[in-house]
Amino acid sequence: MPALLKPKEAAIRLGISYPTIKQWIYQHKLKTVKTTGGHHRIPEGELDRFLHNQRSKPIPERRQSYRKISGRNQLVGRITEIKVSGLMAQVKLSIGGQVITSIITSDAVQEMGLKAGDTAAALIKSTEVMIVRP
Repeated sequence: MPALLKPKEAAIRLGISYPTIKQWIYQHKLKTVKTTGGHHRIPEGELDRFLHNQRSKPIPERRQSYRKISGRNQLVGRITEIKVSGLMAQVKLSIGGQVITSIITSDAVQEMGLKAGDTAAALIKSTEVMIVRP
């Protein structure tokens, strides 16, 4: 069962104000589950749609908590799974409903203190980008 967040917790994860998240709930921009007491709870996966699309903030502000680097292909998402095996680790990052998998050292996972549910950014570095038409 996916983790359910209180509106205040969801607002903190998205970097927006509590009143804004309440408006999103009332405007049905954000899907919620109601508790038996009538309180809104937000499935963690529902936030994935908004992590990568924080257009209300200028780019330098969005990247404030990440290292300053020349690469511009930073995709912000939520860590859904980490598998550590020996020297290597597999980290899955959910970005807007899509999953990116990265293989990094297990030392890097430990040094960064990564865990499932954390917000992180994937930095895509490539000299070629291919487009496929379905």
